[in-house]
Amino acid sequence: MTTTGQTLTAATLLISGVLAATPESAAADAARAQPNIVLIMADDLGWKDLHCYGNERLDTPHIDQLAKEGLLFTDAYSAAPVCTPTRAALMTGESPARLNITNHAGGHPPNFVKPGTDLVTPTWLRHLPLERVTLAEQLKEAGYATGFVGKWHLSHRSPSDENAASLPSEPQLRPEHQGFDINRGGCRFGGPPSYFGPYRIPNLVAKSDGEYLPDRCADECVEFIHSATSNHAPFFLCWWNYSVHYPFEAPQQLIDRYEQRKGPGIENPTYAAMIEGMDASIGKLMSALDQQGLRDSTLVVFTSDNGPFAANVKPLRGEKGYLYEGGIRVPMIVRWPGRVRPATTSVPVVTMDIHATILEAAGLKPHSSNTPDGVSLISLLEDNVAPDREAITFHYPNYAFHKKNRMASAIRSGDHKLIWFYDSDTVELYDLAEDIGETQNLAEQQPLLASRLLAELQSQLRNVGASRPQKER
Repeated sequence: MTTTGQTLTAATLLISGVLAATPESAAADAARAQPNIVLIMADDLGWKDLHCYGNERLDTPHIDQLAKEGLLFTDAYSAAPVCTPTRAALMTGESPARLNITNHAGGHPPNFVKPGTDLVTPTWLRHLPLERVTLAEQLKEAGYATGFVGKWHLSHRSPSDENAASLPSEPQLRPEHQGFDINRGGCRFGGPPSYFGPYRIPNLVAKSDGEYLPDRCADECVEFIHSATSNHAPFFLCWWNYSVHYPFEAPQQLIDRYEQRKGPGIENPTYAAMIEGMDASIGKLMSALDQQGLRDSTLVVFTSDNGPFAANVKPLRGEKGYLYEGGIRVPMIVRWPGRVRPATTSVPVVTMDIHATILEAAGLKPHSSNTPDGVSLISLLEDNVAPDREAITFHYPNYAFHKKNRMASAIRSGDHKLIWFYDSDTVELYDLAEDIGETQNLAEQQPLLASRLLAELQSQLRNVGASRPQKER
């Protein structure tokens, strides 16, 4: 049975004609005002890459504390198995298929055909167009101070882009032109040239050689929050970590610690050290919220943009770039004192839901130019009422950077998940409740269910105008 948070009931005492609130109701009242919002997204962090998600050999005490104080999602999904589409979906609330931002920004060249196949990959947008209305733009218009720190990866420009000469320059596509008051580190980079100063990131100059990037980003977050609260404005902080994306680099003392633990769950000590280093930087931000008395008035969301690369994903199958669970099932935690009680839920959710949830939390509606592909999770957070949704769909008609995956789309409905592969026009069907590792293809055993899910998937793809691979001529 799934357990989720429920709304705290405001308890009041009528004493001498005065309505006096308990500490619990005071927290609830603070949360119901226009909340501060902190959205933290790790890069390439896998579903099992945290202590609170089952890897007991990793030390992630600060994220674990978030999980103890909030709602932990066991069945959260990234919008795509690679970074750029997920980031665009989070900013707009629209699916990668609808946006036609379906692959990571650099990706393979246009009209790419993998040797040994006859399918031409469709053309996709490699940046988020300025005319798209972002979450930051809506919140800024509503009076929020908006700050961006970390990896953007939505401003890629390539000579191969359609109408490239008429497009804005790469700096003109960065966060400060998409609704953010400040931008510290956001540019076209998918990963930092270095995690140690000098970083060689164009808009984040190291304060000292050897400074560790997660620590510096945490300092930038704290500085932004202090500035916003000094001006008495609610704030939206979007911290998209460069961690734990390649290159694998971490402080040597952390690497040495995990060298001593090397084994199942710690196959790459440097990668494990990066996770703990990211956790420590998040702890610095959480401490700052507490010190400034902002805990009860701040909604915190933590998640990842896709599954990991070159990490142990067991018991899941696949990794970054695959539509198997290892590529798209990600950690997600929501903390909101006064609104969300500590709990765990197995209700399936997806990136676009975060966009819709933040809008509702701020008292806003989707912008008229956007078509919502997510649903608000407020009723789930507060009242244990799952969103009214039949299925979640995924569309990845591309090859990842490793080009080992097959171009495909997928749908999850209830406990069942179907993947449709374009190279063979075949499907695979799995019961995730019984087979989270996706080892037993049930398509032949349950043909009616497979046919129904395939029809629903194809219908949804048509409705959003999804691009498809084509036969090479």
